Amino acid sequence: MTSGDPAATDEVVVALDVGGTGMKCALVRPDGVAVRTERYPTNAARGPAAVVGTILDVAVGLAAKARAEGLTPIAVGIAVPGVVDEARGVAVWSANVGFRDVPLRDLAVTRLGLPTALGHDVRVGGLAEARLGAGRGAGHVLFVAIGTGIAAAHVVDGSASVGAHGAAGEIGHIMVRPDGPRCGCGRPGCLETIASAAAIGRRYAELAGAPGTAADVAERAAAGEPLASQVWQEAVEALADGLATGQALFDVATIVLGGGLAQAGDLLLTPLRAALHERMTFHREPRLVAAALGDEAGCLGAALLALDAVRVRDHDAVRVRDHDAVRVRDHQEKR
Repeated sequence: MTSGDPAATDEVVVALDVGGTGMKCALVRPDGVAVRTERYPTNAARGPAAVVGTILDVAVGLAAKARAEGLTPIAVGIAVPGVVDEARGVAVWSANVGFRDVPLRDLAVTRLGLPTALGHDVRVGGLAEARLGAGRGAGHVLFVAIGTGIAAAHVVDGSASVGAHGAAGEIGHIMVRPDGPRCGCGRPGCLETIASAAAIGRRYAELAGAPGTAADVAERAAAGEPLASQVWQEAVEALADGLATGQALFDVATIVLGGGLAQAGDLLLTPLRAALHERMTFHREPRLVAAALGDEAGCLGAALLALDAVRVRDHDAVRVRDHDAVRVRDHQEKR
């Protein structure tokens, strides 16, 4: 890594945040500033092999553009949805893009010749918010992304927990309503069947007999429409139950809400803070804030994960070098 002012370095990380429909890409400096951003369609319907090919082609193209601009790509960071084995660099499973045991890290290393880190999209988003965004300085952060589904990342001192099997953070599958709608996972009443953006729109459509998105429901609730207010309040109460459970488990200083639903701002945060406050007993009440990095969080977090991997690699290399130097010196002294 280059020493001195991080803003003056020519080093960048090639970062990709892969979703089911779109792929956000960036060249990110070590200080967390994106110097170039691009977007591409994922086109997951073409199949997982085609998606992998697109990921690698885009990464190669970004690295080439970096070099053409006088920048030095030093690593690659890739974030994908689903279950991710970060230690092995394998995308174990993803319904959104069809991945099944794809060794994406090794494929990227082979294609680009650069150290690569593979991470889970929500965990890297949480990593970015904890280090660079709304959770900066908090130490203990729970990042909760609320969109089509609900997932979380528990970040402690800048490091996100991955779990024993790469599946940590599935807060959307906490059961909050035992008699609630059946979740795609097979169980009834999971948090994301009540409080996700998709669930809010679906619930309103069922009751109103007319389509509506979560954004529509928020606007209509703010305007005083009784049915929209009912659906919104149901979601807020369920979300407060889920976050209270999360706080009981993790005891964080700050909960950061991201994803599409968080764009409702105070329409969500104000009643949710009140509902969460009511549920606190002996647990310390966390600060509840909206995410600050928007849809850049995934790329920035993927870059941070890659930088961490480079630092660990460099540290281990120095340690091995120093150890070998000591062995040589001891051998010479014995002679």
